[in-house]
Amino acid sequence: MRIMTVCLGNICRSPAAESVLIHHLAEAGLDDVTVSSAGTADYHVGSTPHEQSIAEGESRGYAFESRAQQFVADHFDDVDLVLVMDSANEDDVLALARTPEDEAKVVRLGAFARDTSDGVLDVPDPWGLPREAYIRMYDQIEDAVNGLVAAIQDDRVGEIAAAQHALR
Repeated sequence: MRIMTVCLGNICRSPAAESVLIHHLAEAGLDDVTVSSAGTADYHVGSTPHEQSIAEGESRGYAFESRAQQFVADHFDDVDLVLVMDSANEDDVLALARTPEDEAKVVRLGAFARDTSDGVLDVPDPWGLPREAYIRMYDQIEDAVNGLVAAIQDDRVGEIAAAQHALR
């Protein structure tokens, strides 16, 4: 499986989700899953993740190696699952979908969270906010990533994605 995490600028949420996913997939022994990240905008192409994302992530044991890139339609050819951080990212990525198969690959990360009783929660953008926003971001990402890893192990990714798609 090939996964791409996507947020707006690819310097806060999506590289954090990428790093958390890589770490938790390795812990679970899921070596056949690859993870990358991108942003819907070109604001930070070539940049490293935001210093607050790195600081909080490293304090939790995550490593960062990627640089920001912009999501383009051709990325659909390279991945099986596009995990977007919020509904705005979802709209932007879906606007680039060329086929129903591309659309089916797009799922909000929050769909994999433990509690979706109030609907699929967005991962809010912490850019420009204090450190506490990055802490909350990581807490939310870790919860959803744990659910995603379990869904991969249980072969339930498609089922969860379909449930989220039904809410569109």
